[in-house]
Amino acid sequence: YYPASITKILTALIVIENCGLDETVTFSNTAVNSLEPNSSILGARAGDTLSVRDCLYALLLQSANEVANALAEHCAGSIDAFAEKMNEKAAELGCMDTYFITPNGLDASDETGEHVTTAKELAVIMSYCIQNEEFVAITQTKEHQFDSYSVSNANAFLNMYDGVLSGKTGFTGNAGYCYVCACRYDGKTFIAALL
Repeated sequence: YYPASITKILTALIVIENCGLDETVTFSNTAVNSLEPNSSILGARAGDTLSVRDCLYALLLQSANEVANALAEHCAGSIDAFAEKMNEKAAELGCMDTYFITPNGLDASDETGEHVTTAKELAVIMSYCIQNEEFVAITQTKEHQFDSYSVSNANAFLNMYDGVLSGKTGFTGNAGYCYVCACRYDGKTFIAALL
């Protein structure tokens, strides 16, 4: 199935593992202007600069698609090179039915296939992501302000239930509404992935 913006959990984790949080991300024209109309954005313009840390908040809380592109270019030099890193990490985690093309999760296809995964493999990816303290801290943040921006967490379950560790929402026309969440109850961790 199409995972939409849930893709961004792996994008964030790869950036956290490969970049310093205080590094400066410069937004390219491609990162900002290669998005489909009405997609979720922060509002950055070509030439703008933000720290990797602030970009991760915009990525995971507001689901900003141009930020995903900029982080991918910063981390790997290009969106295609970053997609290779995503697929290598997915394979390393045992995800054999996952193929990522974009860092933001917008519907895409190429000569190899479509941007797809399974609910089970998303759960595997989330299980890996929540082992990273920085990832969990960002996804538990309800609001974050930086420069002239303010981003709010779209994961409503943070306010509705105790024990929610992390979560990410997603939507595209092909994916519909989807969600992945990690919760801890009675010393046990549970992952729910809905596509």
